[in-house]
Amino acid sequence: MIYIGVANENHLKFAEQISELIQSSASKRGTGIAKRSPEYIKTKILEDKAIIALDGESFVGFCYIESWQNKNFVANSGLIVNPDYRGRGIAKKLKTKAFEHSRKKFPEAKLFGITTNLSVMKINSSLGYKPVTFSELTNDDEFWKGCESCVNYPILQKTGRKQCLCTAMLFDSEVHKKEMNELKEKLLQNS
Repeated sequence: MIYIGVANENHLKFAEQISELIQSSASKRGTGIAKRSPEYIKTKILEDKAIIALDGESFVGFCYIESWQNKNFVANSGLIVNPDYRGRGIAKKLKTKAFEHSRKKFPEAKLFGITTNLSVMKINSSLGYKPVTFSELTNDDEFWKGCESCVNYPILQKTGRKQCLCTAMLFDSEVHKKEMNELKEKLLQNS
């Protein structure tokens, strides 16, 4: 059975493997996955901002959380699944757990992600994310610095961070609350 949960200090031993898998996946796909060092992965784990999937003591998958602009924006990033475990719904379970953990830690934040991967876009959509322009995301320069190692960074830079090959997706808790309240009102009126 696959365990999926919040990573802790017992999982620091997987940091090198996670970092290498992120890098090799980016190289194989030729897509925009930013590099993350083992030290960065360890920091996310120690900050209670990482989700890990394990099969017994074997590494299966990973995703981390990062906050920006005074915790007003939160990104769920670095989603990676060991190739031997792909196609089993693990990515969706990791993203769902990261989403739930983000909502608990940062209930008022806008959650976002950027991706070139259609499967990740579908997962994000199922969680309530909507496609948005890059201007609706954080303007924190530190976030955008994280894109520098991506193969698509020259496009992002050339357009002044307005466009890239990635799709930006946003879950706005305020908009979501409003939509849910409107739906509840409609249901009550029709009953």
